[in-house]
Amino acid sequence: MQSVPPTRFTYLGPEATFAEQALRTLPAARSGVRTPSPSVPAALDAVRSGDADAALVPLENSVEGAVSVTLDELATGEPLVIVREVLLPVSFVLLAREGTTFDDVRTVATHPHGEAQCRGWLRKNLSQATVHSALSTSEAAAAVARGEYDAALASPLAAERHHLTVLAEDAHDNDGAVTRFVLVSRPGTPPERTASDRTTFVAFIADNHTGALVEVLTELAVRGIDLTRIESRPTKGKLGRYCFSIDCAGHIADARVGEALSALRRICADVRFLGSYPRADGDAVLQRAGTRDEDFADAAAWLARIRGGDPHAS
Repeated sequence: MQSVPPTRFTYLGPEATFAEQALRTLPAARSGVRTPSPSVPAALDAVRSGDADAALVPLENSVEGAVSVTLDELATGEPLVIVREVLLPVSFVLLAREGTTFDDVRTVATHPHGEAQCRGWLRKNLSQATVHSALSTSEAAAAVARGEYDAALASPLAAERHHLTVLAEDAHDNDGAVTRFVLVSRPGTPPERTASDRTTFVAFIADNHTGALVEVLTELAVRGIDLTRIESRPTKGKLGRYCFSIDCAGHIADARVGEALSALRRICADVRFLGSYPRADGDAVLQRAGTRDEDFADAAAWLARIRGGDPHAS
């Protein structure tokens, strides 16, 4: 990780979005400078250019799935690495100007992802209202404050920031919805490993042949590495050329993870390491017999003895 802790943070803005809410859960960010960026690419480019030390961007949502723009931006351009993740429960509230009642609501603004997560609630509770798209949930709230719409579906933070009244809490379809955000910085030494780590990387298939993905997965499976996410993404070049964005349990300092990535480097056109960092859920990484560091060390020592002519090695 960076030798000097980050003090200048950027995030997917504008202010009062779920991204800012997630960023504010990090102690360093609460005391540091927080600057919104208009898009995920802009946030990551601010880190690349040195205008920010770190950027917090969404990677996946338990309802909507992966955030494609984040996956693609991390897979290309000047390298960046993930140093931390934040899991934020997503709870939408219905906001309106003071004096507005539920029966007054005829127009509702929100981000398209917000609408997707609140569609059933809207149908049940505001069937008479039309839904309008906004660039973000915070911008939807700002538009309500300006009098452009009757209500907005946004984060609780937006109510405070835009001085709006909460007409309804938990205005969403899935109570357990969670968005996973990642804190991204310029490349450096990864955070020290713990008993609960995650490693993210992108594997670029060398050529489109039968079993290409199986070959990648086999290198991980034979070393007892658990995948926690895998996404197929086009490389933006020739039709049919794909890369795979992968999360796995473990740390690059673990023998099994390091050996697996080395093996993938041999068989893939390229492998982009995107970081090893503590898991936000704290789940311990289970290791079966034969995949622990001491098992790899014992096997390497045995091989060295054989190569050295030790008659008792086998």
